Amino acid sequence: MSEPAAEPVLRIFSYLPNPRIWKSLITARLAGLTVDVVGAGGGELGNWLWDFDPRPLADGDRENPDYQVQGRTGFKSTLYKTRAFRSAHPYGTVPAGFSPDGTTGVFESNSIMRAVARQTDSALGLYGTDVWSASRIDSFLDVALVFARDSQVYLLSFGDRSVSGEIHDRALAGFDTWLGGVESALGESSHIAGDALTIADVCFACEVTLFSRERAALWQLDQIGRRPVMTDWETRFPKSAAHYAALCGHEAFAPDMHAYLDKLSQDIASANERMKEHS
Repeated sequence: MSEPAAEPVLRIFSYLPNPRIWKSLITARLAGLTVDVVGAGGGELGNWLWDFDPRPLADGDRENPDYQVQGRTGFKSTLYKTRAFRSAHPYGTVPAGFSPDGTTGVFESNSIMRAVARQTDSALGLYGTDVWSASRIDSFLDVALVFARDSQVYLLSFGDRSVSGEIHDRALAGFDTWLGGVESALGESSHIAGDALTIADVCFACEVTLFSRERAALWQLDQIGRRPVMTDWETRFPKSAAHYAALCGHEAFAPDMHAYLDKLSQDIASANERMKEHS
C-alpha cells in the first residue's frame, strides 16, 4: 500500500509555466517536501478570481466591484481579486505564495523559495548551516533580484513589441554584473555560495532559464540592431555556463527544466528560420 501524499508546506498561485516558481518546487524536491501549485497560462489569468483558492471566473464575478482591480506589470486589463488575496498580497503580483492555511501571503519568488527552505532539514544546508552562510546566500539572492527586475522589463517588452536599444542595454549590463559575481564565486568553490548545493544555485538556474527566453526574439532584436544578451555567454562566463548545465541535469531540477528547454529550443529554431527568410 502506497504512503499518503505529504501535506503541502506552501501553496503558489501563478501563471504557468513560470521558471521562477521552480525555485520553490526544486527546493521542495531536494528536501522531500511538497508544494501545491495552482494556475493557468499567463493569458488566462485575467479570467480567474485570484485567491488562496483561485478559480476561473463564474457568472457575476466580473460585475462584482469588490473583485475589480486595475492590472499592472504584464496585466494591462482589469483583474479580479478577493479582499483576502489583496490583504495577503499588498503588491498584487504573481507568483503569490500562501501558508498552508491561507492566512499569510508571501511574495517575490526568492522569498517564496526561502519560505520553503526554512522548512527543510537544516542538515541539508540548503539555506546554509549558520547565520553567516545563510546571510551569504541571501546576498546572492538579493543581487539576483536586482537583475530580475531589469530582465522582467526586457522580457515583457517582447510581448508588446516595445523592446528598445535602451531596454536591451540595461538588461545586458544587469546580466554581466550578476554573472560576473557568480563567475568569480565559482572560481573559489564548486557551488555559488560555497561547496554545497544551496538555494543560491536554485535561484541562479531558474533565472538563467527564464532569461534564455530572449533568444526566441531574434527578429525583434535584429530590428533594433541588437543581439541576444546571452550570445556567447558560455565563452564570457564559462564557469557559470558549466554550472548551469550541471544543474539542469540534476534529478531535482530536470523535471521542470527539460520540457521547458525543449520547447524553447523549438522556438529558437523557428526564430532562426524566420531570420533566414528575411535576410
